[in-house]
Amino acid sequence: MSKTLLRLVTVSALPLVAASASCALADENPRYRATQHNYGGVGLLQTPTARMAPEGEFSFTANRTSPYTRYSISVQPLPWLESTIRYIDISNINYGSEDFSSQSLKDKAIDAKFRLWQESRWLPQVALGFRDVGGTGLFSSEFVVANKRFYDLDFSLGVAWGYIGNRGDFGNPLSVISDSFDDRARNDDPGGTLNTSSYFSGRPSIFGGVEYQTPWDDLRLKVELDGNDYKSEPFQNNQEQDSPINVGVLYSLADWADVTVGWERGNTAMFGITMHTNLRTMQRPPKVLDPAPEARRALPAGVRGANVDWANISERLSANAGIKVESIAVKDDEVIITGEQTTYRSDAEGMSRAARVLDNSLGEGTYDWYTLVHKPYGMALNETSINAETLRQYEQFEADQRALRYHMVNAVPSTQETEEVYAEELDRFNAGLALGYRQNVGGPDNFILYQFLLRANAQFYFDRNKWLDGTVGINLLNNYDQFEYDGPSNLPRVRTDLRQYLTTSDVQLNRLQYTQTEQINRDWFGMAYAGLLEDMYGGLGGEVLYRPHGVDWAVGVDVNWVKQRGYAQEFSFRDYSTLTGHITGYLRTGFHDVLIKGSVGRYLAGDIGGTIDLSRRFRNGVVMGGWATMTDVSKEEFGEGSFDKGVYIQIPFDAFFLGSTKSVANLAWNPLTRDGGAKLWRNYELYQLTEERDLDLFDNSFQNLSR
Repeated sequence: MSKTLLRLVTVSALPLVAASASCALADENPRYRATQHNYGGVGLLQTPTARMAPEGEFSFTANRTSPYTRYSISVQPLPWLESTIRYIDISNINYGSEDFSSQSLKDKAIDAKFRLWQESRWLPQVALGFRDVGGTGLFSSEFVVANKRFYDLDFSLGVAWGYIGNRGDFGNPLSVISDSFDDRARNDDPGGTLNTSSYFSGRPSIFGGVEYQTPWDDLRLKVELDGNDYKSEPFQNNQEQDSPINVGVLYSLADWADVTVGWERGNTAMFGITMHTNLRTMQRPPKVLDPAPEARRALPAGVRGANVDWANISERLSANAGIKVESIAVKDDEVIITGEQTTYRSDAEGMSRAARVLDNSLGEGTYDWYTLVHKPYGMALNETSINAETLRQYEQFEADQRALRYHMVNAVPSTQETEEVYAEELDRFNAGLALGYRQNVGGPDNFILYQFLLRANAQFYFDRNKWLDGTVGINLLNNYDQFEYDGPSNLPRVRTDLRQYLTTSDVQLNRLQYTQTEQINRDWFGMAYAGLLEDMYGGLGGEVLYRPHGVDWAVGVDVNWVKQRGYAQEFSFRDYSTLTGHITGYLRTGFHDVLIKGSVGRYLAGDIGGTIDLSRRFRNGVVMGGWATMTDVSKEEFGEGSFDKGVYIQIPFDAFFLGSTKSVANLAWNPLTRDGGAKLWRNYELYQLTEERDLDLFDNSFQNLSR
């Protein structure tokens, strides 16, 4: 090859190489951030792409393309995993007969998409996806799709089986493996089955498209080839298609909101809106309502023991460091505070504030170490010790965070004898008011049945590990007058009597429970409880947990005898009673901080089986998770849904409030309330009560430490 030709080939290839190099960073470029498609999840309009949202992304999408209105929530718990839950309203199909319901049909679904490999200089990004994998299967589909970016153009091309590929462009290549792939069987199972027998079966279709990021960052254009011809819609609700080409425009109203308009099927307008945020990178607002750390006062060293106003120190530790003090002791060069952190999620933040209080009271250099023994509910879980001099150096920028972490120790509480210099009197009673909200979504009576209520709660402590607490709910506003439907059941009605519990009374005693905890020895913990344990059940029970300090696993057993409460939720009971309990194992994997929680045992309806719960915890405390339960109840006995399943998100209130708090918002979605696989709702579980045994929480507490 001549030098001239070689130079020409090299120069000609440079744009391609540059484009390929740029696309390797496409997912990291906010200009090219992933956007949602009609069904929820990253994609174009009707079709998905291989792109993934940033890790921790949370999106809500509402979309209308006649006759379908879709509401979806999509989350990205792992870099390579996207999960979506969705409701579809089919406006021209009734939810049963007109006598049964005046509502249009509602369909529920769960989707999943897995990234098989990331885009590189030469290779596209590839993903494998499943639509309606855990729903009724009306819109079920499987697909493989690839994406490649060239500057502002992002191309996708895929092959789909099922709904997305209903046009059936060619024979199934998997038929060479088995004739069972030739035809796609209709799903006659009750909703919720995985229906793996139909996966990748039937004639597939090609789909794909291109997304163009215009010179205006807020504007994108989308064009796609739809793989569905709409001639095989659920319930024979076929739609006319004049063209398989769909076009759309996406405009970003703000960093958290997108609007999409389009023209689909060659004859139908589409409109959608998406609201999104990132739960992983979500930053706490400035804590302007927190008291400032005490200003340092220059005191001579040497104020010790009985010469100290320990009661004043205890009061200031509570007000400024969030520590509810039980006792204070000294030993040699160490001050030991026994109590509980009630305000700051960050152990390091609470300890640094406490050290400032102690320095200001005792004088710098009087004691070398300050220690907090964490003892919530009377259980000594661990102790955190901080070197006072290193903290002073850190605050004066003479030491970095790494040095501070090295001189801050989290360990099993010491059993050495100490000199107690102060004991705090037990604060026996506290109470409060809060607004509550609950809802039932997607039923035949109304798409959303809601209730706003006022909750009054109170606790009385007989001792630090023995207390009585309860909650009363008072109805403020609801539309439960439309709530008339009771789901059918082939099992004891352990949960499907939900309507009666929600509608019988406007004032409800939700819970009234006596609880006692015990630390059996260093690593064994126990709990017993009795009373009105939840909205639907009262009784008694107990739990034992083995959880060594600093290890990634734990195991526990709970046993409960419960009786069904009266619908008015006062002190009456119904006839049904049962024994329920589980053996539960916990494993913190170390892989993206994923927790695996598996339990086996007996459920409320007397069925035997197991539950698997997988969750991801981000460094800011946000948790994304999901669960599934399989028991010896057949799918016919279980009814619609086939097995119990759901997803949840836990968000620390600290992420929203202007003052620090350890409270958490729990948001759970269960597509159907059924009687199979139903657990007792326990207000306290030992694994949560002993979470300070998790060293990862301690290590993560340094990220928001102030100087």
